[in-house]
Amino acid sequence: MELEVRHLRALCAIAETGSLHKAARQLGVSQPSLSTQLRRIEQALDGELFLRERTGCRPTPLGRQVLGRARPLLDGMAALVEEARAAARGPRLRIGSTASRALPGWLRRLRERFPGAETTLLVDVSANALLRMVAAGLLDVAFVHEVEGCPLRMPAGLEQRVLVEREPQFVALARDHPAAGRGGEVDLAELAGDRWMVDPSVDGEWDGLRRVLAEAGCEPAFLHGDYHTAASMVVTGEAVAPCQPTSVPRDDMAILPLRGDPLAVRLLLAHRPAMPYAGLYEDLRASYREAALHPPAYRAWLYGRGRTVLSAL
Repeated sequence: MELEVRHLRALCAIAETGSLHKAARQLGVSQPSLSTQLRRIEQALDGELFLRERTGCRPTPLGRQVLGRARPLLDGMAALVEEARAAARGPRLRIGSTASRALPGWLRRLRERFPGAETTLLVDVSANALLRMVAAGLLDVAFVHEVEGCPLRMPAGLEQRVLVEREPQFVALARDHPAAGRGGEVDLAELAGDRWMVDPSVDGEWDGLRRVLAEAGCEPAFLHGDYHTAASMVVTGEAVAPCQPTSVPRDDMAILPLRGDPLAVRLLLAHRPAMPYAGLYEDLRASYREAALHPPAYRAWLYGRGRTVLSAL
């Protein structure tokens, strides 16, 4: 009998589970069938590979030697299959991102730049989770924001480029809020009596907001919820919420800058070294500029005290 990949897979399953019964269940075969297969493998190799004990199966010295060669072969075969499937699919670009108004324009530009590539997108509230996925090879690139004062945990080996060094965070208010009626900038002191809604699952947002409000001498009540819940709470006047400056105002909601820009994030593009897709950063920068100049409040801020940000775009 010649050894095949399935035989090596069976040996590794027995060693990993320590039991013929558990290995058979993992492989989807019956225990008698796996026992017969193991005996045939041992006959082909002229030696016993496992000691059958009451507590399970333990590799013999010969078994450990065979397993030491079998595992790399199985890993190599899995890599070969994945590489072949990837080649059959064609080039693939796996993007991760925290929420951003720049995403639609970025994806449009990437489709035009790489017409033959399969582009996928994963949006997650956790920038740290996305960075870990890039480091593990599950994503090719991640566009994330880092809350000021709350540094991200950048995995070793990743490269990063800064898109915006300091993007101010605005505030979302109900249209009939007294501070919204005046238009222009809003002072944090004007919102001291409001409840603030924040998503604690966004890395750094909860800690960053509490720190800034404490420094301003404000101790408001907090509500916790996601962005969609926050929007419904804001329009009914139940809460105010920090928001990205690229957010578009609605008939029932005002998006306004905070005086002095106390809340801010840094926008980063992270990837592994030797990223094969050139032009990602340039397309993202163009898309962000497009999204930034659309909302009236952010456009006015950029052409006012945000000229440094605008010139970098």
